[in-house]
Amino acid sequence: MKKIMLVWLVLSSFAGLAQQDAWVYFTAKPNAQQYLDNPLQMLSQRALDRRANQNIPLDSKDLPVYEPYSAAIAAASGITVMAKSKWLNALHIRGAQNDINALLTLDFVTRIDFANKALNVAGKNTIQSSVTMANKNQETAANFNYGTSSNQIQMLNGQLLHQQGYTGSGKIIAVLDAGFPGVNTAQPFQRLLNNNQILGGYDFVNRNENMYTGNSHGTMVLSTMGGYKENSLVGTAPDASYYLFITENAASENPLEESLWVEAAEMADSLGVDVINTSLGYNNYDNPAYSYTYADMNGTTSFIARGADIAFSRGMIVVVSAGNDGSTAWHYIATPADAFNVLTVGAVTATENYAAFSSVGPTADGRIKPDVMAQGQAAVVSGTTGTIATNNGTSFSGPIIAGMVASLWQALPTKTNVEIVQIIRQSSDRFTAPNDQYGYGIPDFAQALSTTLAVADSVLEPFVAYPNPVDAILYFKLPVTTDKATLTLYNSFGQMIAQKEINAEHPSIEVGNLNTGIYFYSLAAANGTRTGKISKK
Repeated sequence: MKKIMLVWLVLSSFAGLAQQDAWVYFTAKPNAQQYLDNPLQMLSQRALDRRANQNIPLDSKDLPVYEPYSAAIAAASGITVMAKSKWLNALHIRGAQNDINALLTLDFVTRIDFANKALNVAGKNTIQSSVTMANKNQETAANFNYGTSSNQIQMLNGQLLHQQGYTGSGKIIAVLDAGFPGVNTAQPFQRLLNNNQILGGYDFVNRNENMYTGNSHGTMVLSTMGGYKENSLVGTAPDASYYLFITENAASENPLEESLWVEAAEMADSLGVDVINTSLGYNNYDNPAYSYTYADMNGTTSFIARGADIAFSRGMIVVVSAGNDGSTAWHYIATPADAFNVLTVGAVTATENYAAFSSVGPTADGRIKPDVMAQGQAAVVSGTTGTIATNNGTSFSGPIIAGMVASLWQALPTKTNVEIVQIIRQSSDRFTAPNDQYGYGIPDFAQALSTTLAVADSVLEPFVAYPNPVDAILYFKLPVTTDKATLTLYNSFGQMIAQKEINAEHPSIEVGNLNTGIYFYSLAAANGTRTGKISKK
């Protein structure tokens, strides 16, 4: 009996020393008023304007984590801080179970969630997860004419928006993925680079600013939105601007990637991003104790799903791929596709039939997912060398939709993110009879635009900025229904650099003193707000 007990004690000791992942949550943010009085300390002017345009007030989630709390956790015995989230007022930590539980003695710690739910004490919540990306090995070298590459746009009637000049201009998309090698060198991305449409990025996995590394998955994803190779590939938002964030470590699966994703979404928010696209999904981890069950796909269990919903509450639209598990035993969507307010995208074939690999709904709590569908089988993409090929996965149907979201929002700039998402759902071909495979179906973006314009055509009369690119003086043509407008200029970091009231007699602003690069403008008038992008020579 003594031997058995001794073995049990030794094993228990090892269990207590094994490294665990967990989230530690704090009670409050004692420095709140300081930041609420000076919001530019935490958000760019462009981000603040996005909030103002949608009547979204600042709140405690916008404030940074209280630094003394973070410092105390970092200094605790056996604890390593891996990531931080202001939205959830939490740190992702790693350490032995005993050392992590010891943090509960701190009066500013409200709770701890272990990634391994079995370690949580009664009444505590848990959060866990695995990544689902496109089947990268299916890429095949082939040349496509424009008609083949345009199928994924024409299926959505997106080309009709492009023909009207709605190509994502003035909108910013953040791509959260596994890497972007070749984007800085391959020909299909040269148009983005030449026009300064890549605004920046960050590698959250390695904590550096080199986003042109990692797994090529993100490169292919970006190409469906921003790629351009004449007669081969045109993305769904070729004139949008982009931030590229690496949050996924393709070599392993760990719940830390959820926390890195939330960090990136918070950075996107602060920079004034409009649309977040992610082709990542989590349900299994390398450590099976961290993995999710279907019951966890309820929109509230996972750290990343809660973060995605907060991103939406800040005024952004979050587009998420449903996952590629439709033909596996799991077959359901992965998180954050289960989040309440994300636009979850499944995959169809080129002939609009359900693609067998596309993950299905509903969520564990019975909500319709996916929301909409787009071409994800034989989707046309660019590889790292610029080769145009086809690939399969909701990894591509998701960004195809994300680009169209940006283009539609450009056309309907006075609409909120809530309204845009609902307009897209209502334009879909199964809106009145959704199901678990197709959700609300395939959206018709031309119908979405025309129907909305018919309701409020006078409000949507266009402004025109010229010349573009501009050298010294930027002029604006105002609609006849507009007497005056307030012009605001932003740099690529979302910082306001100039503001001026213009009218029909004085419709210009001097920009000769600005550095060469991309700038964004907002024109606010009594009959609506217009946003756009200019290039300074």
